[in-house]
Amino acid sequence: MADQKITLVDGKVHVYRRANSRFWQCATYLSGYNHRVSTKHENLHLAQAFARDWYMDLYAEDRLRRRGAAAEAGGGEDAVVGAKVSPPSRVSGPTFRQAAEVFLAEFPVMTLGERNEKYVDGKALQLRVHLLPFFGDKPIKRVTAGLIQEYRVHRMTSRLDRDGKPMRPSRSTLHKEIVVLRQVLKTANRKGWIEALPDMSTPYMTSGKVTHRAWFSPEEYKLLYEATRARAKSPKSERWRGECETFHDYVLFMVNTGLRPDEASRLQFRDVSVVVDEATGQRILEIEVRGKRGVGYCKSMTGAVLPFQRVMKRNAGQPTDLVFGRVQRELLNAVLGELGLKHDRDGALRTAYSLRHTYICMRLMEGADIYQIAKNCRTSVEMIERFYAAHIKNRLDAAAINVRKPKPAKRPAREGRAAHAA
Repeated sequence: MADQKITLVDGKVHVYRRANSRFWQCATYLSGYNHRVSTKHENLHLAQAFARDWYMDLYAEDRLRRRGAAAEAGGGEDAVVGAKVSPPSRVSGPTFRQAAEVFLAEFPVMTLGERNEKYVDGKALQLRVHLLPFFGDKPIKRVTAGLIQEYRVHRMTSRLDRDGKPMRPSRSTLHKEIVVLRQVLKTANRKGWIEALPDMSTPYMTSGKVTHRAWFSPEEYKLLYEATRARAKSPKSERWRGECETFHDYVLFMVNTGLRPDEASRLQFRDVSVVVDEATGQRILEIEVRGKRGVGYCKSMTGAVLPFQRVMKRNAGQPTDLVFGRVQRELLNAVLGELGLKHDRDGALRTAYSLRHTYICMRLMEGADIYQIAKNCRTSVEMIERFYAAHIKNRLDAAAINVRKPKPAKRPAREGRAAHAA
């Protein structure tokens, strides 16, 4: 059935009903803009009455708006006749800023003791620096899928380097900001300020490039610890001897435990115990780790025992003293710069986190069980498969790959001729 149409008020208002709808709708063209609304009526007479009242109210609002524009321009109403005046905003209510304030008030309380303090503070930082300047005073109902995509484009193009080229945030950085945005919208949804969350999925490049975390190959790791050992024995300044010795032990400790840098910086002497492992009979460290996932446990390799004991002896560590404390980034960058190892061959930046990645990669290369590595590093098998196992050649089993289907044996020629003769 075709659309039904009726004209009212000297052709200024159109009442119509589409083929797939049971309600009548009305529309008009006023001040250079089209206005449409549903009458919510199935009866034509009620729909016509609604359309007339709606048009008169809309016309009155337009007249008042024109008078206000004329007063600001210093002229009468005739001064703006024919001017294109933007329609009044029909979306009102709480703003994104108000929803963000509610989120920031309840998030630290609800996650108290479950999330790291710096992680919680990072939410407020992402809101203040990036999200609020863009969404701040917009009504929360106007945060649509299109506006979220505009935000992505804004983040990709708003910052420029010295050469005038856009400084694009990393994929993970932008993802974290979208996570905070989703949490604020969920807060507004719980408050009843919005009916549903908009689509926040990325419209392009959903798969992404397969990459791996920056790490040190066995050859590069040997260069690193030999350089830190040489610097510990012969520091460039005698007053830096203690720091250089601690840094050398830090490198060995991290590659033999797989701790995150923030976990190592919070590590206290009472969290570490030297034990003899029942399964292997080797001396290892049992570590009680406190990090972003709460309290977890780690069993080290034997190479972590001597570095820990040297640090403990050097500092005469008390149970509540920090083992390493703050990461010595300046010393790490200096050593990596001297060795030319600051970046890997793909241009990825190496940091203290690369020591953890080195531990995981070396364990996989030695054939360790991936599930046990994930449990020991307080992460998931999925994360290890995605960022580590994909580029480790030892994970590929040539015997399982280079399989050939056996060829059927050829029949003797005599049997073939005999069968033919028969």
